[in-house]
Amino acid sequence: MEYNDVKGRILTSLPVTGYRITERKLCTRTSGLLTCRCFLSRIPYLIIMSLIALLATASPAAELPLVEDLQGQMGIAAEKVSVYEPHLRTGDRQIMVEYVGYRANQVMARLFGRDWQYLGGAVEFRALDGYVSRIPVGRLLHDIAWLVFSRGDGAPFTVDNIRQNQFDVPLGPYYLVWDNISRPDLLAEGARNWPYQVKEVHLVTLSDNALLPAGLDQRFHEAAGLIREHCLNCHRVNGYGGDKFEPDLVTFVKEYPREAFLRLVLMPASGRPGATMPAITDRLPEPERLRIAEEIFEYLKAVPVQP
Repeated sequence: MEYNDVKGRILTSLPVTGYRITERKLCTRTSGLLTCRCFLSRIPYLIIMSLIALLATASPAAELPLVEDLQGQMGIAAEKVSVYEPHLRTGDRQIMVEYVGYRANQVMARLFGRDWQYLGGAVEFRALDGYVSRIPVGRLLHDIAWLVFSRGDGAPFTVDNIRQNQFDVPLGPYYLVWDNISRPDLLAEGARNWPYQVKEVHLVTLSDNALLPAGLDQRFHEAAGLIREHCLNCHRVNGYGGDKFEPDLVTFVKEYPREAFLRLVLMPASGRPGATMPAITDRLPEPERLRIAEEIFEYLKAVPVQP
């Protein structure tokens, strides 16, 4: 089938069952007077450009290789690192543990290239059980973190997660740990940014669209940051967050009594012996813990459920 432009010049010849990429021009069919635009001939071009746009917006992601494969790829020996293990803390008593692994930013460079820090605003460390820890890229560049894969003393690569009533929890394949010995201020965070059983990493751009939908009063903006910090490693708000527990907090809390919610997040085991949910860290003063719990509750009552 031939197509002519308005001056009668042949643009291309197409079989009835095929098409080719051509410049879009006004044309007429030689077999009649019907005028048309050659959109059909542009279909492959549109498909290709759509795929390119999709890939451009997709978050870079990588499954962490097997330990022996990572060691081969890194080309350097893993190092032994000592940290205060936050999962083992009781009161003010800290327990030092030695692990073996690589600097987290070196692993990122191996997986995504040396300019990895420009590919997203945060790194998502995704665990086997659905836990998701989102660490700002700037923090990984500023503070010292390691992805470790074994104990330095040859002991089993497990931990007792005392605050979640879990014992001999496997830490592999990888465990993100921080230098909280030279940076004791990190002790106040507890184990929130210490994801274990890490299987893959994603470079993402953080967005508040799910947490701050249009029309939400600005006074809840600070609470959105608090819920991101304290809850969204495991739970979701309007589909955004971790995948460890159901249901979505927005729907769950709408009918939840205030006092029961405060008790749940401040003392989870008080109402549910053996509960595995950690409380808001007791490294903070009690009035601050209560303030955080109340702001999160009011936020979840106010934020609308998104379809």
